[in-house]
Formats: sequence, C-alpha cells, structure tokens
Amino acid sequence: MKIRRELWFGLTFMALIVIGAATVLLSAETITNGHLGLLMLSLVVVAIMLGFPTAFTLMGMGMLFTFMAYDRDWHRTLDLMVQSAYKTMANDVLIAVPLFVFMGYLVERANLIESLFKSLHLALARLPGALAVATLVTCTIFATATGIVGAVVTLMGLLALPAMLRGGYSVPLAAGAITAGGCLGILIPPSVLLIVYGATAGVSVVQLYAGAFFPGVMLAGLYILYVILIAKLKPQWAPPLSAADRVVPLPPMSQRLAESPTAHALVGLLKGRRNAEVPFSHVLRQLTIVALPAIVFALLAGFSYRAVTTVEAEARYDIEEIGAARGSSSSGASSGGLAEPPAEGGLQEPPSEGGLQEPPSDGGLQEPPSGEAASPPPAASDASTLAPPPGAQPSAATSVAPAAAAAAEAPTYRAAPTWWIATFAVFGAITALFYLFLSFARLEIFKMLLASFFPLMLLILSVLGSIVLGLATPTEAAAMGALGGMLLAAAYRRLNLAVLKESVFLTAKTSAMVCWLFVGSAIFSAAFALLGGQALVEEWVLSMNLTKVQFLVLSQVIIFLLGWPLEWTEIIVIFMPIFIPLLDNFGVDPLFFGLLVAMNLQTAFLSPPVAMAAFYLKGVSPPHVTLNQIFLGMLPFMGIQVLAIVLLYIWPQIGLWLPQLLYK
Repeated sequence: MKIRRELWFGLTFMALIVIGAATVLLSAETITNGHLGLLMLSLVVVAIMLGFPTAFTLMGMGMLFTFMAYDRDWHRTLDLMVQSAYKTMANDVLIAVPLFVFMGYLVERANLIESLFKSLHLALARLPGALAVATLVTCTIFATATGIVGAVVTLMGLLALPAMLRGGYSVPLAAGAITAGGCLGILIPPSVLLIVYGATAGVSVVQLYAGAFFPGVMLAGLYILYVILIAKLKPQWAPPLSAADRVVPLPPMSQRLAESPTAHALVGLLKGRRNAEVPFSHVLRQLTIVALPAIVFALLAGFSYRAVTTVEAEARYDIEEIGAARGSSSSGASSGGLAEPPAEGGLQEPPSEGGLQEPPSDGGLQEPPSGEAASPPPAASDASTLAPPPGAQPSAATSVAPAAAAAAEAPTYRAAPTWWIATFAVFGAITALFYLFLSFARLEIFKMLLASFFPLMLLILSVLGSIVLGLATPTEAAAMGALGGMLLAAAYRRLNLAVLKESVFLTAKTSAMVCWLFVGSAIFSAAFALLGGQALVEEWVLSMNLTKVQFLVLSQVIIFLLGWPLEWTEIIVIFMPIFIPLLDNFGVDPLFFGLLVAMNLQTAFLSPPVAMAAFYLKGVSPPHVTLNQIFLGMLPFMGIQVLAIVLLYIWPQIGLWLPQLLYK
C-alpha cells in the first residue's frame, strides 16, 4: 500500500515528538511532576494530529493529569472542571464571538462577492495581473467582513479561479492569491483570532483591533505588490486582460446619452439637446450619483477642518486654591480664605488649673448658675469675624468672574495642521482625477462599486470605527454588525427563513467549538501549572540567558513550526498560556507579541500538510489542478508573511502607533 506524502510527514512529526518526550523522561535522574506536564503536552499534540477533537482532547488529558497532580483526589479534579467551565461562561469578551460570526455568515449569504469581484476587476483592468489583484482585494474586503476563511476561499475558488484559468494565469499563482487573500480575515479586525488571544492573554481586544489594522493592510499591500511584480517580470504567468474582457456594457438610456463608452459622462449628462430623448428623472439620478464623491469630500473636509482648528477653551471656575490669599493689606492680614489661626487667642492647651477635672464628689452633677454661664456669647465677635474689614476692596476674582465665564464659553481657533492639509490635498487630487477621467464606462463601474464595494466598507468601518474610537465595546459593535449584516442581506433580498436558520445553526456550531476550546484550555493550563510544567519551561528558557531579540526569534520560530501540523485555535489555547508568563522576564509588551503571533499564524492556514486553505480550494477546483500546485503557489506568500513579521519587528510602530495615539 502506497502512503501519501502528507501522511508520511504527519507520522514522522508524531514520531519525533514521541522520541523527544521519551528521551527527556529517560535521561532525567528523577521524574518529577514537571516532566509529567511535558509528557501531557506531547500527548496532546500527538492526539490532535491523530484526529481527536481538540477541545475534548484538552479536557480529557487535563482531567487525567489533574487527577494525578491532586494525588488522585477526584473531588478537587471535578471542582476544577466546573470552575473552568463557569469561568468561560462568565467571560463577557467571548460574547462578541457569536455576534461577529453571525454577521459573517449573513454577509456571506448576501451574495455580494460576485458583483464585488466583477466591479473590482473592471476597475483595476489596466493594472498588471488585474485578475489576481482584484482577487486579493476582494478576498481582503470579504475576509474582513466575514472573518470565515473557509467560506472566502471556497467562494473565490468557485468565482475567481475559473476566470483566472480562462485568462491564461499560472495555476500556482492563481491558487496562491486565493488562499493567501482568504486567510487575511484572521488578522484584519474584526477578527475572532484577536478576541481569542485577548481573552487568553488578558490583553484589551480594543487595543488589539487598533494595533492589527495597519499590519493587516501592510500584508495585503505586500501581496498585491508581489503579484504586480510577477505580472511585470513574467507576463506569461499573468497575461493582461483582453479588450473584450475590459468592455463595460452600457444600459439603453446611457447609450442614448453617450456617443461612445469612452465619452465624458459629466459633459454628456449636462448636454441639453441630446438629453431630450432621455427622461429628466434618469439624468437627475445619474447626476446625483456623479456628485456623490464631491459631496462626501466636502462633508469630510468641512467637519474635519472644524474639528482640527477649533480649540475648546478650558472651563474656568471661581474657585481658588485653599490657603491662597485674594489680596493683602498694609498690615499683611489676609482678607479672605482659610488662614492659620492667630498665635494669641487661638487653640491652646487648657490651663492646668481650672481645666477639665473630675466633678466634685459632693453634689454630683448640677445645673449651671443662671448668671454668666447662661448668658449667650456676645454677637459682636461673630459679626466682626464675618464682616469684611473696613476699607477692604472687592475681590479681584469676584470682579473678573463674568469675564472668565465669557472667555470659557468662546472657543479659540488655530491654523489647520500640516497633516490635515496634505491628506485632503491628496483626497482632493483623487476626486479631481475622478471627474477628469469620468467616462460613461467608468460611471457604470462606479455604480457597480456603489452596489457592492461601498456597503461592505461602510459596514466594516462602522464596526471598527465604533470600537477603535471608543464609541462602543467590541460586544456592542459586534451586535450592531450583526444587525448591519441582517439589513445588508435584506437589502439584497437574500434574507429569508432558510438563510436565517442556517446562519444561526452555523453560528451556534462555531461558537460552541470556541467556548469548549476555552474550557479545555483552562483545564489543560491548570493541570500544566499544577504539575510544574510551566515552571520547568520558564526555568529552561531563563537558563539559556536569551536577549529580548533572541527570545522573540525563538518564540516566533516555534509558532511558525507549530503552524505546520496544528491550526491557529490549537496554538492559541495550548501554547499561548505557556508563552505569556515569560514575556515579563524579557520586557515584551503582550500587545506587540499578540500582533506578531497573529501575523505568524497566517502560516497555519498555508503551511502543509494541515494547510486547510489548500484543501478548501482543492475541493472546488477543476480536476487538473493538483494539491501540489496549490502548495507550490502558497510558498511565495508564506515568504511574504515572514518578511511582514520582520518589518513589524524592525518598525513596531506599524502596529503600536494607532493604539498609543488613541489610548495613551
């Protein structure tokens, strides 16, 4: 019987793990509980590679070794299981997981991806490798909106792969673009991976979302740059679109307005004589669509200009610091405020004679005499205390209070900053170029983008913007995103009972998997710590005397290698609880480490033999597309991922600038 290469690789990897664990145990003079913890870790990895469910493997191994760590006390073992399950149920961060997943399934079923891909490949038709670039952009947007890698890769395999193969594209390049682009959903927020890492490592999900945005955009940009360079250097791998493929059919009304598809749209719409054959309502609708970019630019410029140039005056109150003198007289006496009591007549010790004494033994308590003791104190002293001294002027603070209140109400203005001028100069130039080269064909492409691209971008930006700007928590934003997904599906007439039922079922299935993974991870981590495995690993790492750079390189190499046999969920819930306690010893920010891990875990979907993206694509690809061709196409994109990790480490502000700007 012939054994496939992937099976050989898996068996070899498991054999290496078993041999390594046996070597460590046999070479130890005394087998301690820490060695049992490492044995548990090895057995968990082997069991997962054999195909056992990850969550229940973690729970089973954790319960077994916890029973051993507690000296075979099954009461405490069961208590640990219950506490771990309750801790997961009480974690409010995980509420965002089913809501984001539900939004993704609804957006997927709105069937936007076909029109999105078509409009993007027509809009980018003049770029080298236009179909592959449009595939990457479509995958990036759709993966960001859904976060479901399998769905994006499968849909793009059905839609983009046949189009690229008909266009003469290389099979490895086409397969690599689809699989790499589809995996971006686990990095670019809103990402379930970041929620799971945040809940595991105790890092703010809001800061993770803010930090992962620019690294995700950078990685997508590197993919696009690679495809354009390959199309330039090897045009036979990515031939340009033919003239027939770039033709945009015009609707009948637009054909009456346009002498040709390349005629200027704005001029054609404003002509009086030729518009006589076209209803005025149609012309008005087209002009409204044409005016949208200018309206959006004007609104953004106006509101942002007011925000960056207005300086709100600080509120001033008629309250002075305690002890501050409002004025001074020639005698140096304070005219108001709290002051030290005078030296003479202030609080003093009672005299030794006539002070507080025991009452006389005879007579006991008596009424005071009706004379001097009953007379009230003179009111003149109080009046002299409360009245202002003669000749004192009104307080300066009192006289300027109305002026201060008026100054507090009136904001001041400053010049617009340079970055604002540069940003809107670029946007203004883009808007001007849009109108300068707006033909009727490009107007149709713009209308297609309005129907597919902009609704998704609006949904993504509203969800991310509300989280990053602090307007909503991730859970609240996820709820609004789920509502937005329902509205989007309803707007495209795809929302019905069957779609809703299927989306709810898939959401419950995915959420249950994530939550049981957390329960298993909590039990496994507790057992690993009880056995002393964490202390053993920490002692071993610290004994190597690594620098911060060496530790980061070692940890990322281990995660990269673990991505070959394991998926990202298993790496996060099993190995992150081992790495996170080590970060303080090397001065590593858990937020920055999480960004490196999220970037690195892109390889978990692209690295054979457990490259799930490759199997998703193979399931919907034509028979002549082999698995080896798909693997070959993914390797350059894995190299780009390694390059992106290096760039993020050299310039950490790529990921840390936005969180520091918003939450410093």
